Amino acid sequence: MLYAILCYHSEDVVCSWPKEKDEQVMRQLTEVTDNLAKAGRLGPVARLLPTTAATTVRENKREDMLVIDGPFAETKEQLLGFFVIDCADLDEAVATARQLMQANDGATYEIRPIGFFNPGVQVLPGVQVMPGVKIT
Repeated sequence: MLYAILCYHSEDVVCSWPKEKDEQVMRQLTEVTDNLAKAGRLGPVARLLPTTAATTVRENKREDMLVIDGPFAETKEQLLGFFVIDCADLDEAVATARQLMQANDGATYEIRPIGFFNPGVQVLPGVQVMPGVKIT
C-alpha cells in the first residue's frame, strides 16, 4: 500500500539553521530515502518552499474565489515536505516515519494512506506508477 509521510516542522526553526545543519539533516534524510529506493519502496519526495512563497485559493461567498498570498492558516508547525512510500502495512509505515524522525530531530511526521484519484485518466494494467509498484 502507498502511504504519504508528511513532514511538519517549525519553518522559523528550519529557516534559521546554519547551512551546515541543513546539509547535515538533508544527508541523514537521504540515507533513509536511499535505503527505501534500493528496496524499491520510494516514490516521489518533495521539500516545499517556505510558506511565504505560498498562494491559497479559497471559496468566497461574495465572489467565485479568493486568492491569498501566504499559507491558509497560521500554525505552530508547517508542512515542509512529503515522502511517498510503499509499505506492507501501517506498522511498516510507522517504522519508516521513525527513521525519518531520527534523521530530522524536532520534526513531526503524519502518515496517510494514499488512494488513487484520477478522474479522466485511465491507468492500464501493468503500468508502473512508481518503482516496484504496478497496477494489476
